[in-house]
Amino acid sequence: MDRPGTHSRKVDAGRDSGSRLSARERISLLLDDESFIEIDAFVRHRSAAYGMDRRRPLGDGVIVGYGTVDGRQVCVFSQDAAVFGGSMGEACGEKIAKVMDLALRVGCPIIGINDSAGARIQEGVAALAQYAEIARRNVQASGVLPQISLIMGPCAGGAAYSPALTDITVMVDGTSHMFVTGPDVIRAVTGEQTTLEELGGGRASAAFGGAHYLAENERDAIAFVQDLLAFLPSNNCESPPVEEIIGGPLGPADRALDALVPEDPARGYDMYRLVECIADDGDLLEIHGRFAPNIICGFIRVDGHPVGTVANQPLHLAGALDIDACEKAGRFVRLCDAFGIPLLTLVDVPGYLAGVQQERDGILRRGAKLLYAYAEATVPQVTLVVRKAYGGGYAAMGSKHLGADINLAWPSARIAVMGAEGAVNILHRKELAASTDPASLREGLVKAYQDTFASPYQAAERGYIDIVLQPSETRPQVARALRALRTKRMQPPLRRHGNIPL
Repeated sequence: MDRPGTHSRKVDAGRDSGSRLSARERISLLLDDESFIEIDAFVRHRSAAYGMDRRRPLGDGVIVGYGTVDGRQVCVFSQDAAVFGGSMGEACGEKIAKVMDLALRVGCPIIGINDSAGARIQEGVAALAQYAEIARRNVQASGVLPQISLIMGPCAGGAAYSPALTDITVMVDGTSHMFVTGPDVIRAVTGEQTTLEELGGGRASAAFGGAHYLAENERDAIAFVQDLLAFLPSNNCESPPVEEIIGGPLGPADRALDALVPEDPARGYDMYRLVECIADDGDLLEIHGRFAPNIICGFIRVDGHPVGTVANQPLHLAGALDIDACEKAGRFVRLCDAFGIPLLTLVDVPGYLAGVQQERDGILRRGAKLLYAYAEATVPQVTLVVRKAYGGGYAAMGSKHLGADINLAWPSARIAVMGAEGAVNILHRKELAASTDPASLREGLVKAYQDTFASPYQAAERGYIDIVLQPSETRPQVARALRALRTKRMQPPLRRHGNIPL
């Protein structure tokens, strides 16, 4: 499954594996004991078509209300598959919209537990209208309230667009399915053969970015949401919750960083080791862990304060920025900025990924999303260049020029237009071609280029790097930088909204 230690309440994979809970059991497990207050328990549908007037159960297939998670207020709805398959009817949609409106008025997170067969056919357009009503509220709440979707069963058609509009989507391995059109419709329209799991199962959705976390079972999914809420403020006007944690003196893990980066620039290393060394207690709550593994996104705490971290992963694609990595990181940066969570960027990037397919798939348009996200962010930003910072990748990964506040670098940092080998081949191609010993000449030229252009000191001379530090000093230096930036205030220019490349 996901990386060990991803979240602290992770349940035993063997316990309750594959078991499905009822709609009320899910709410009970999510919220603090005896904190749930149900509203609209007596609402019934009003349709008489197809004999619907003979079956009008109370609640109409969804349970809505409010309660607390770790003592903090949340609003919640949970679709009940035992009533009309959890299908969306007019009254059902009105209940969900009502509790979303309540969350907007009081300023608390909204958590949706989705388990629905889709639109209620018997109610026609009245059922369809509710999908748009809910989507409109998702957009109104975007960047104002944390919105979290739990997919606990089927979520198809119009129902799938609401989770797509929320901040975080969690799915369960083997029991969750989310897609626009099902296998039968696809087979009829295109002739393609597929299955529910291949099309929109939890593993497939996590791999292509539709799910931010793939849970082992429903209890694990709920535990992940509880941990996630501990990093997020209740709304965009509040500060993220803080724990009383103070970092200790330098230890073995800090000193081990001095040997983290291999001398051979072509060799990779595990960036998780650096992230976990900086994080309080080594805890990382990773987001989108199965999608675009060449970049790491997740929440950590530094001195007890939530911090969003974005880090290139040299073990995948050498940490290069491809389309998926840019979209993954760009959206995570915007999530952190929306809710006042500082950003820590750890850089080891050879640049944007080269390739015909990347160009045809829109690396210019879609890769620009990462630049846009960093340039738009107003939260405190600390960037550390660990090794490579080449070309457009240097600019895009939280550079000083996009607005980062404090930029650090290790002595191993290589900040340049391109790698030394490629630069030497271009700059000295005539000398190399005429040399009787091109290998020795190239070696000397590469070293000269690295010493002159591909070190952190030229960037530091220009003020693009504020501090060059030893790797073992990283944790305390990052903590001090974030401490210094806690009072940062920045007012963006007055506008309706920007026009991010979509």
